[in-house]
Amino acid sequence: MVRNIVVIGGSSHPQLNETICNHLGVPLASVLLSKFSVGETRVEVEESVRGKDVFIIQSGGGKINDHLMELLITISACKIASAKKVTAVLPLFPYSRQSDLPYNKTGAPLSKPSHSSNKPDSSYSFESKPVTPHPDHPRSAGLSNGIDGLQKGLSKAQIDDSASNSNSPQSSRYTNSTNSLPKRSDTMDSSKSTYSNSQRKTSPSSATNGRSNDDSASVASNSPKHTAFQPRPGYKQWVAQAGTLVADLLTCAGADHIITMDLHDAQYQGFFDIPVDNLYGRPLLKKYIQFQIPNYQQAIIVSPDAGGAKRATAIADGLGMQFALIHKERRPTKITDRQNATMMLVGDVAGRIAILVDDLADTSNTITRAAKLLKREGATKVYALLTHGVLSGDAIERINASALDKVVVTNSVPQEEYKKLCPKLEVLEIGNVFAEARIVSKFYDI
Repeated sequence: MVRNIVVIGGSSHPQLNETICNHLGVPLASVLLSKFSVGETRVEVEESVRGKDVFIIQSGGGKINDHLMELLITISACKIASAKKVTAVLPLFPYSRQSDLPYNKTGAPLSKPSHSSNKPDSSYSFESKPVTPHPDHPRSAGLSNGIDGLQKGLSKAQIDDSASNSNSPQSSRYTNSTNSLPKRSDTMDSSKSTYSNSQRKTSPSSATNGRSNDDSASVASNSPKHTAFQPRPGYKQWVAQAGTLVADLLTCAGADHIITMDLHDAQYQGFFDIPVDNLYGRPLLKKYIQFQIPNYQQAIIVSPDAGGAKRATAIADGLGMQFALIHKERRPTKITDRQNATMMLVGDVAGRIAILVDDLADTSNTITRAAKLLKREGATKVYALLTHGVLSGDAIERINASALDKVVVTNSVPQEEYKKLCPKLEVLEIGNVFAEARIVSKFYDI
C-alpha cells in the first residue's frame, strides 16, 4: 500500500479508476461531481488533501469537453486545498490529434496553389515583403520624393483637415458663441431639422421606385469604404493552436505532473513547462502477439500509414518479425476529397497473418480499408492492435462489416458498450501500467 497519496477518479472512466486503486491498495477519495441546471460543472472534494500527493484520473473519451473542464476544476480545487503535488493521469490525452501546425515565415500553411486570379495589382497578401533591406538582397528604392516630400505631404494634409473643419457648420457655431455652449434642445432641434431637410432632398426618387437617386449614390461613394480583407488564393485560413492551449490550461489550473499513454504526436510534450510521462502501450501489444497469435514469428507487422512506421518497426524488431507498410497516395482536387485517397502496400503478406499496429482508431476508416487491401494481397488473417479505441460514429458497424478478423484495444477509454456490439473486439487492461507508474513516480519523487 502506498501512503500519503489521494486518488481522485473523474467521471470519464469509473472502471479504470477502481482497477488502479485496487492495484495500489488505496481507496478512491470522496468527491462530488455534478452539474448545475444551467450545465456548469460542479466539483467538491470531500476529503482533506493538505500536504498530500493527489492523482486525478480523467480520460479523453466520451464527452471530451465536459471531462476536460471537470479535470481543470478538480485540479484547481486541490491546489486551493493546499495539496503538495497534483498529477493529472490522462490515459487518452484530450485534443492530442490537434497539435500545432508548423507555420513558415510567410504565413499560414499552403494549400493547393491557384494561379487563376494572380494579378500584378493584387491587394496585400502574406507574401508581401517589407522595404527593410535583407543582408542578401539589394537595398530598396524607398520613397520617390525622399523624406522632404513626405513631410510636405503631411503638412499639406494637416492644413486641408483644419480648413475643412473650420468651414463646417458645427465649428462656426462654436466659434460664434463666446459666452456659453449651445443648449441641448438647440442641438437636438438643429440636428433633427438638418436630418429632415436631407431626407426631403434625397427621398422623392426612393419613394417612387424604391432606390436612392444618383446624388445620394454619389454622396455615399464619397464616404470611406472599409472592404473586407481577402487573403491571397492558395493559403489556408489560420487555425487555432489547440495543442499549446490545452497544455497552458492544465498548467495554469495547477497541474504539477502529467501521465499519459501513447501520445498521437510526440511533440505534444514540448508544449508543457512541467514533467510529462508518456507511457507506451507497446509492451502490452507485444505480449499479446507472443501469447495469443499462433506461430507469430511467421506473421508480419503492418503499419497502416507512414506516420506509424516507427511504432510498427519497433515491435517488429523486438519480436524478430517482418515489416510491411501501407502508403496512402493522396492527390485530391479539394480538401474534402481526402477519403478518396488510394492505398498501396509495400511488402509481401501473401500466405501470412497480417497484424496492423496503430496508436488510435476513431472512425476506423483507415484500418478497415487497410484490412481489405491486405486480404486482397493474400493475407490469411488480419489483426488490428490499437492503443486507443475511440470508435466514434459508425466505427463499430464498419468493423463488423470489414475484413478484420479481430480488433485488440486497451481500455484507455470505456469499452463495455462496444464489446456488446462488436464480437471482434478484445480489450487489454492498462490499469496496472498506470498504477505502477504512480508507484515509481512516488518513490523517486518525479
